Amino acid sequence: MQEKTHYPTKNGTRALEVIREITFSTDPADFYYMDVNVPCQGACPAYTNIPAYIRCLFEERYSRSYELNRIANVLPGVLGRICSRPCEAKCRHGEPELGQPVNICHIKRAASDFKEAGHIYMEQLFAPLGKKVAIIGSGPAGLAAAHDLSTIGVSVTLFEAFEEPGGMLRYGIPEFRLPRDILKAEIDSILRLGVTLKTGVRVGQDLAMEDILADYDAALLAAGCYKPLKLEIPGEELPGVYTGLDFMIQVTSGRPPHVDKRVLVIGAGFTVFDCARSALRLGAEDVSICLRRTEEDLTVTEDEVFDTKREGVKIKSLMLSRRIIGNGQVEGVEFVRTRPGEIMPNGKRSITPIGGSEFILPADMVIVATGQRPEPLDFPGERDKDGVLVAEKETFRTSEPNLYVTGDYLTGPSTVIEAIARGRAAAEKIAEELTGQKFREKAVRLEETKITDRLRSWDFIPRQEMPFISPIEKRFSTPNTEVEIGYSHEQAKEECKRCYLCYLHYEIDMSRCIYCRYCIDVAPRDCIKMVRAVETNEMGAITGFVETQQWRNVNAIMIDNTRCIRCGECVRVCPVDCISVTRVELVERMLPREKAS
Repeated sequence: MQEKTHYPTKNGTRALEVIREITFSTDPADFYYMDVNVPCQGACPAYTNIPAYIRCLFEERYSRSYELNRIANVLPGVLGRICSRPCEAKCRHGEPELGQPVNICHIKRAASDFKEAGHIYMEQLFAPLGKKVAIIGSGPAGLAAAHDLSTIGVSVTLFEAFEEPGGMLRYGIPEFRLPRDILKAEIDSILRLGVTLKTGVRVGQDLAMEDILADYDAALLAAGCYKPLKLEIPGEELPGVYTGLDFMIQVTSGRPPHVDKRVLVIGAGFTVFDCARSALRLGAEDVSICLRRTEEDLTVTEDEVFDTKREGVKIKSLMLSRRIIGNGQVEGVEFVRTRPGEIMPNGKRSITPIGGSEFILPADMVIVATGQRPEPLDFPGERDKDGVLVAEKETFRTSEPNLYVTGDYLTGPSTVIEAIARGRAAAEKIAEELTGQKFREKAVRLEETKITDRLRSWDFIPRQEMPFISPIEKRFSTPNTEVEIGYSHEQAKEECKRCYLCYLHYEIDMSRCIYCRYCIDVAPRDCIKMVRAVETNEMGAITGFVETQQWRNVNAIMIDNTRCIRCGECVRVCPVDCISVTRVELVERMLPREKAS
C-alpha cells in the first residue's frame, strides 16, 4: 500500500506530498523476527511499540508518543509509574557488554507528563453494533476490555463493587506511587467513549448474574483476586494482624488502621513494599520486610527496593514464619532460618528450614501479604472445588453460554500490564463471537527508511535515574505526595538517545556486495558475519548462521540483527551503497467492517 504524508504551508495550502511504500505482513516468519529482534516489544504482554514511542519522545512529539502507548496498553500514565517492566529485562542495551537497559518505563511516564494540554485522545471508532456487554470489575482488565469493546461499537456497562472505579489500581496501590488524578484522568478517557459505570454493585449479591445474562448479549467477569492467602500458622487471628490487601484497602479508602511503633510485613511482592512504606507514613518507627528467600530472589523492581530502603524499611532474608505470638494482642512472630536451594520449575528458589534456628522478632503489628486468589462466586457455570468460576485461558469461555472470564480472576495474581493484555484479548474474542467478525489484527509493518541519526557516542550515555522527593523526611510530612518527580525534558531526551531503535532492520543486498569487508571491520560489535549457510525454522525464519572464515566458502555477508546495535556505521562505509534500512514494527490494524472476516 502507499501512505501519503502532507506537509502544509503556513497559509494552509499543500506544499509537499510524500508517498511512501508501506507493506503489511502477517507471515509467521515476520512475527518470529519481531519477537527475536525487537525484544522489548516481544516481552511486553500488550506488545507496546516501544522503539516507536521512544523515538517520538526524542523528536518531542509527546502526544504521539503517548498515543502509541495508549493504542497497546490503554493506561500509559498509570503504567509509566507502576509497571513491572518486563521489557527492560529484555532490552538489548542491558546485555552484558553494553551497559544498563533503557529506562523504558520512565520514558512512558514522560510521554504522559509532557503531552500537550488539552490533548485529544485518538480513537478508531466503528458504528454501533447493536450489542450490549456487561463487565464485572473495573480494574485494569475490565477497563481495557471496556475500552476496546466501546471503540468497535459495543454498548458497555461496567459493574464495580467498590465506590470508585479502578480495582487494585485504586484500592491496592498507594497514592504516593500512583496519584489519583492521573488514574482518574485515564479512567475518564475510557468512560467518555459511552461506557456506563455502576459502582457499589456487587454482582452475585446485589444483582444476580442470571439477570445480567438475560439483559446483555454477553458478560465478562474481570473481578480480580480479592481473597487474601493466609499463612495458616497459630496466632494469625490475633488483633493487630492484617492481610496486606485489607491493610491497603483501608489506607487507600482514607480509613487507615492505627499503626504502632514496630511493624513486620511478611511476603515478597509489590503489595509487601506498599504496605511497609505506607506503615512508615502512618507513624511506624521500625518496619521490616521478612522474606523466606533472599533479596536477590525478589520480582519487584530494583527502583522499588531502593526507594523502600531509602525510606528506612529493613529487609530481612531467609526466615520462615512459624507462629504469631501474643496475649490478646500481637506481640511478635517466631521465625525459623531457611537455607536456599535450587531453582524450581516455577522459577522460584526452593528453601529448607534449618532445625533449631528458631528466633522471635517483637512486633506491635503484623501484615501478611503473601498473595490473593479469586473469590468463590455464586455464578452459573462450572466452578472448581473452591467455588471459583472455571474458564478456558485461550478462549475466556466458561461452560455458561455468553459468560466469559479474564484478568486475574482467570489466571491468578499477575501484573497490571498482563491484566490489560488479557482484558483486551477477551474483548476481541467476545466481539468476534457475537458478530462473526474480526475487528483487529496484528501485523508487521515494513517501511524503507534512512540510516539512523544516532551517534555512536550515545551508546555511552549513562542511564538517567528517576528524580525523587528530597530530603527523605519530606515524604512523610506530605505522605500522599508522589515520591518520583518525573524526568525533566532534558533527562527524557537523554534517555531516549540510549535506545538502539531495534525496529530498524539492516540488510545487505548480495547482488551488489563486493565483499570488501569494510562493514565487518567498522562494526563495533560482532554482528556482521561471513556466512556459508543460514539456519531456518519451519516457518522459514532465519534462526542462525553457519559462519566461515575461509573466503572460498563464503556465500554471503549477513547482518545478525540480534547482535546489531543499529549504529549505522556499516551503511556509512559501504562503497557501493548495498545496505538497506527498513523500519519493521509490530502494529495493530483495525479491519474495515465490510472486509472483516
